Amino acid sequence: MHWPAQIAVLLAGFGLGFLFFGGLWLTVRALPASRHPTLLVLASYWARTALVVVGFVFLIAGRWQNAVLALLGFVAARLALSHWIPSKKELA
Repeated sequence: MHWPAQIAVLLAGFGLGFLFFGGLWLTVRALPASRHPTLLVLASYWARTALVVVGFVFLIAGRWQNAVLALLGFVAARLALSHWIPSKKELA
């Protein structure tokens, strides 16, 4: 696999991680105003998980190298969002 394709898989994994963890953050922020918080959490979880699983299946394409790159991008998104999203202490 050539390096442009590897970078594309890494970036796609980052995008999936951004959607997953960004969606989690939005869900947590919406909980206080929700009339049905349990339904919100469950629906968000299943939608985010389904999106990531389908995305990973397409990205991996039967190559373990793609799985590693996509997972690295996914984890990088988690780390990046943890730095970009302000904590409760920073908001106060």
